[in-house]
Amino acid sequence: MVYILLFRWEGNLSGKVWPEMKEKLIRLVSKNAKLTNAQLAAMLAVSEEEVATCIAELEREGVIRGYHALVDADRAGMETVTALIELKVAPKLDLGFEDIARKIMTFPEVEAVYLMSGGFDLAVTVTASNFKEVALFVSHRLAPMDSVLSTATHFLLRKYKEEGVCFIDGDEDDRRSVSF
Repeated sequence: MVYILLFRWEGNLSGKVWPEMKEKLIRLVSKNAKLTNAQLAAMLAVSEEEVATCIAELEREGVIRGYHALVDADRAGMETVTALIELKVAPKLDLGFEDIARKIMTFPEVEAVYLMSGGFDLAVTVTASNFKEVALFVSHRLAPMDSVLSTATHFLLRKYKEEGVCFIDGDEDDRRSVSF
């Protein structure tokens, strides 16, 4: 007589969380940081303890850098202006783009700094109270920096989608259709 024993093991032998579970957890948390450990555990078919351990490990490793709410400033009645500023820079020997990027990201108006390919080297996202504040930021803080060769400022006029979230739900298009 042959017995076949089937079981579902819910732990891990090494004490480390499985890489596949880590990847799935990262995707879930990046889409919705409000999910509880219990919800995540149910979605991943693991224990809440494993989820908590994995999240703590990802935070410690710097994989998860923070949690934030995605706010619709228009609906919140916030008067802000967002600009995307492209920078052409001359990187310093042995420092590359890192040095200038680190200096730029210390300014409180700066939301993001990206190294880019193409005609410009860095893209900087800035939010301020009005157009004049952005203009002053560019002319008094960015442009005078040693490594900055040129800037191009683009103002965001309307946000349609950000981080996978649609910002135009329920808005009706009240323009008239024109045909020729």
